[in-house]
Formats: sequence, structure tokens, C-alpha cells
Amino acid sequence: MRALISTYDTTGLEVFARGLAGLGVELVTTGGSTDAFLRELGLEPTVIDVPQMLGGRVKTLHPRIHAGILARRDNPEDIATLAEHEIEPFDIVCINLYPFEQVAAKQGVTEAEAVEMIDVGGPSMLRGAAKNFAHVTAVCRPERYGFVLDELREHGEISLETRRELAAEAFATTAVYEAAIANWFSERESFPDTLVLSLDKVLDLSYGENPHQRAAYYADRGARAHLLSRVEQLHGKALSFNNLNDLSAARAIGREFTLPACVIVKHANPCGVALGATIEEAYDKALASDPVSAYGGIVVLNRDVDAALGEKLAEQFVEVLFAPDYDDGAVEELRRRQGTRILVDHERRRPSAQQRGLKRVLGGVLVQDADAEIEDRDGWTVVAGTPDEQQWGDLVFAWRVCKHVLSNAIVIATDLATIGVGAGQMSRVDAVRIALDKAAEFGHDTSGAVLASDAFFPFPDGPELALDRGVRAIVQPGGSKRDDLVIAAVADAGATMVFTGRRHFRH
Repeated sequence: MRALISTYDTTGLEVFARGLAGLGVELVTTGGSTDAFLRELGLEPTVIDVPQMLGGRVKTLHPRIHAGILARRDNPEDIATLAEHEIEPFDIVCINLYPFEQVAAKQGVTEAEAVEMIDVGGPSMLRGAAKNFAHVTAVCRPERYGFVLDELREHGEISLETRRELAAEAFATTAVYEAAIANWFSERESFPDTLVLSLDKVLDLSYGENPHQRAAYYADRGARAHLLSRVEQLHGKALSFNNLNDLSAARAIGREFTLPACVIVKHANPCGVALGATIEEAYDKALASDPVSAYGGIVVLNRDVDAALGEKLAEQFVEVLFAPDYDDGAVEELRRRQGTRILVDHERRRPSAQQRGLKRVLGGVLVQDADAEIEDRDGWTVVAGTPDEQQWGDLVFAWRVCKHVLSNAIVIATDLATIGVGAGQMSRVDAVRIALDKAAEFGHDTSGAVLASDAFFPFPDGPELALDRGVRAIVQPGGSKRDDLVIAAVADAGATMVFTGRRHFRH
């Protein structure tokens, strides 16, 4: 057997190459760094005799290499051609590619430097080996070296099933590689004519939205940070589709705040969000917002959990608990709940603000800029009344939460905590009614509270409902044909209204 080896990344290559040589496999290189690496190990690979041109840019693009890869062993004409040109076939082709993504992502990299990392020969050889999987084993991932060696040692050959599996990996690798290059070029366009997605599987999930649906979590290839990057699970069952969907929603809300914050999410909507002087106070306030909906929810905290808070959390059934860290006493308390998945957040980076939003529809995908930014109050316009500083704080808080509630969205808040949330309603006035009823259900006093609406009020009826229940300040985007009627209703009630100038629908 003969193995052609040409790798940029030598991770695991020493063990793989020594293992192949120990099995009597002839190692072949095209010279260069791979050859030097193997010789430093005391191995003596065969260097295939091909001319090098253009400073090494043209080296592996040669019939002596590609004929040896593509020759069909059961085709007499192919075998005769190899014999005529004195070309020996390859049984194993071990290739990994220039690190284009890593280099292109570096700060300050020039276009010329990125382009030089576009591998031409490597993908060609890898695709050739994968195409000819009936006779050739294509190996492109160091994680597979041990698997290939084990099968060779046990059976003396690589099975057709394994070769087919490795061929699929090879084509996926070259497809993702080309996609990364295409996306790098297309970044000069806001929405290119062809959008290529590159995703890596991070985790198999226990099930999808329902138990009969299979599911997995994939992350954007090369993403600086993603939902589960640097996340450690200390306890609990495997994560499900719904767990991650809710966790994503909760983490997005939590990132809006730097003060100690607690976010409780159920079915992708916040049912309780609060800030506090301590993280325990924030949790108490968030839970009090809607303790019924919080049952079986996702809890995200932006401060460490101590034993006292761990004991409180253990009293409440939490599907997923997410925090920067936990002390030993907290973990001991929380592990009393077998169903709680305890996650530690080691990630300190933030996802790219340039990440596009994708939504699957029948036969396609809707693509939009991410709604990452939130307006600062300095750009808001007071259109009725005059907010005091406490109202300003609650208005900004409610607005930041409202952005993450499914539309039509209404958030009622006081003392930097939600006390009523109306989400996902077809009518905005119904969302107001639900938020007010939620507040009343759990004994929250709406006198002096603030209200945030993710889009404008088309009529005064929604604000009037809230004003009648004591709400004294409202924040909304404005922009309705009847803004003057809505403003007049608020002013007549002696209340305050602020326009942000931008809506935040979330569907």
C-alpha cells in the first residue's frame, strides 16, 4: 500500500505516519514541509518526482499525482495507462488544507496575505481521492488517524463502507473551505446573489421541539463565540432543542445588562427579568414577576452562584441554569434536582454584531441584518410629560427587555424588574391587557409603573388601558398616523411618553 501525505497541520501526524510505516505502508510526499517533518521523525518517505513552478504554487497539480489518485483498479485501461507512464497508484491520501479561515480572520491581515492562503492543490487531491473512494481512502481530519490505523491493523485494509464515510467527510471539508473563501469575497456585498452557509455540528440533542423529532446544534463555522462556546455542563440530562432555543433567548437578554441581572425564559419569552444590588436580589425579583410561568424555565444569571442562592434555585424546578460559576455549596444544593441542567459560562467574548439573522421558511431562508443594537436614551424624544430619574431607569430597562419579547410585545416594569409581560399577540391592545392581567395575578402594583411597546400604538386604546391601571410612563417607537391622539391621551392623564424612533419586532 502507498499513502500520499501532504499536510499543513501536523497535529497527530507523527503517530499516524509511524503507524502506517509500521504496517508496511510506503509513505509518499511531494517534498516541502511535510517531507521535512517526516524525515525529522527518522522516517524515509518517497518523494514523488514532479516539477515545481511559480514558487511552489504549481506542484501537486500534475498527472503523476492525480493519475495515481484517480486510477480505477478494476479498469484495465486505467491500469495500462499507469504502467505506460510508470505511475504507481495511491491507496491512502492524507491531506489537510491551508488555514485560510484562521489567517483571513486575523486583525489587520492584508488581501494578499489572505489570498496566499487559498489552497488549490490540496482540495483537488482531496476531491480526487474522495471521488475514487471505491479504491482510495481519503483522510482529511487528524481525529480520524487513529480510526484508520485501527481498521488497518485489525483487517489489513480499509473497508468500502469506511472509505465511503471518509469520502463524505472529504467533500464536506472542501465544500466548507470553498464556502469560507466565497463568503470572504462576498463580504464586500451586503446581500450577495449566492449565500453559502458553513456550519459545524457542536452537539447531538436529546430531541427536537417534540420527542419524535431528531435534532442537533450547529454553529457558524469560524464564529468567534456561539451559544455553547466555552460552556461546561456540570449536571443534568442532555440538552434538547427547546433548551437551547430558550437559552439563546435568555442569554441575549442577559447581555443587555452589566448590573447583577437574572433572566427567566419560558418558550423563548422572558417571564421574569430583573436587576438588583446583588444577584440573589435580582433572582428574587425576576421570580416574583411570574412564579407560575417560571416553573421549568431557563434561568440565566450574570454573577456567580453561592450556596444560599443555590438553595433557593433548588427549591424551584429549573430546566437549565446558566451562570459564570458556582461555589461548591451551590453545586451540592443544585444537584438535588436531577432534572436541572447546570451550565457554566466560561465565554467572555461576544458574538459578532455583524452576524446575519436567518429564518427558515418553506423552500428557503429569510436573511436580515441582526437586530443587535439598542438605542440610547440620549436619542429618545419626550413627547408628553417629564420623566424623573427613576422613571428613566425603568423605561430604559423595560425597553431593553421588550426588544427580546415575541411581537406584539408589551413589558410592564417597576424598580428595574418586570411585573407583567404580554407576548406574541395578534393585537397590541390584547398584549397590553395580558401584561396588566399578569401583573394583577401575582399581586404587583402597577401604580407608577412604566410600559414598553416594541412597536407604535396605532390607537390610544392600549395606552388608555395601562393608564387606567396606574402606569405613569410609556416608551414606544412612535410613527403612527395617530401619534397625536396617543400623545394627547397620555398627556391628558398627566403621564409621560417617550419615543425611541426605532421599533424592535421579533417574530
